[in-house]
Amino acid sequence: MGTPVRGWWSRRSLRLRLTTAAALVITVGLVGASLVLLAWLRVSLIRGLDQAAWQRAEAVAEIVDSGKLSGRLPSPGDRDITVQVIDWKGSVRSSSPNLQGRSRVFAFPPTTSDEPHARSLRHLPYVEDATWRAVAVPAGTRKDPVTVYAALPTEDVDLSLAKLASGLALGVPLAVTALTSVAWVLTGRALFPVEVLRAQAAEITASDLSRRLDVPPSADALGRLATTLNDLLARVETAARRQRQFIADAAHELRSPLSSLHTRLQIAARHPDSADWRRLAPALVEDCERLARLVDDLFWLARLDARPRLRKRPVDLDEIVFAEVSRARERTQLLIDQHTVNGARVDGDADALARVVRNLLDNALRHAVRRIEVSLRVCSGTAQLVITDDGPGIPEPDRRRVFHRFTRLDDARARDTGGSGLGLAIVRDIITAHHGSIDIDDHAPGARLVVRIPTHAN
Repeated sequence: MGTPVRGWWSRRSLRLRLTTAAALVITVGLVGASLVLLAWLRVSLIRGLDQAAWQRAEAVAEIVDSGKLSGRLPSPGDRDITVQVIDWKGSVRSSSPNLQGRSRVFAFPPTTSDEPHARSLRHLPYVEDATWRAVAVPAGTRKDPVTVYAALPTEDVDLSLAKLASGLALGVPLAVTALTSVAWVLTGRALFPVEVLRAQAAEITASDLSRRLDVPPSADALGRLATTLNDLLARVETAARRQRQFIADAAHELRSPLSSLHTRLQIAARHPDSADWRRLAPALVEDCERLARLVDDLFWLARLDARPRLRKRPVDLDEIVFAEVSRARERTQLLIDQHTVNGARVDGDADALARVVRNLLDNALRHAVRRIEVSLRVCSGTAQLVITDDGPGIPEPDRRRVFHRFTRLDDARARDTGGSGLGLAIVRDIITAHHGSIDIDDHAPGARLVVRIPTHAN
């Protein structure tokens, strides 16, 4: 019960967080849009008032210029518009009906431009609480200049905006609630396939990596995610299978020398008087050496699988070859020819490269009949190390397989060869880490292994 409840609660919590985020975004968006709308409408409406006042002032200015101005201006049909004509002495020459008989109301200078430049005025003598938009236009002659003032109240604009703001204040929460409900439903539907994938992934265990997730039919991000996860599971399954096979092969290889060593020591311990230790000791030492080589190979493979950062530095590969050939001569009677070894400097790990040369020589020693040839040269920025033996050779169909772990050909399966099938696998991994390559070329008789490594850039 714990896991399903926790999964349900986690899914519901994620759905709640997504819906809350959507509601926040919607709220901010609607509130911002409402404020922008109110500001834009106010500017537009105020601009309309300014334009109406300006047109009325221009019309009165034309009357003044025509010499037909009377003490009482004709009504334009809008009872709220206010007009006063003030002469250069400050006296009222004429006014609209709503200012008839009143003294001067406006006192700011006129505007000479062709665009209306209105001012907001408050506390006019006869209407104290209202706000007005007023313009001033010059008129008359040079000897008798006058100023025509026209004003309109902003009360209707403020009232309309207040009604709109009230409507938005009521409508925005309703819209947010409706859109949040839609977001809740949509996130639930969107998260359902994700929950299905999560539940399927939770059922896959290390003992059953062959199972795969159901890929949704839609070619969207969720379908690509399911495909990617299936590819990941396939790689994990392959890696786990290889690891299990590696452990089984390693156990098999360790079992043989351990069993032999255990049997011989057990017999010697039960019959100490009859045990010939001089004859038994070399066989015991051989078994111990084989175990040591196998453990050393396993250690190298584990190190390479961990993908460490190799300590790369300029290395004289020819010196490594000479040192490993000298060591190999100490344990064989075969002829090892190194006359064609030339100087070659590469960027690499000296210990790892020494392991490469040692494993290649060990492989040649196990198969050679009379001689081994070792050559090293530089060609087109690449160091080419070639080790050739005159043994039975490697058939072409097996030339890829011999670099796999615990792979030994039939002629190398005899126990006294001491091979574990790991040497060439280690060589391949080390050379790959040095950005090089190893190949098996045609050669008769025997085998010809070619290693190529980029040289050191001066």
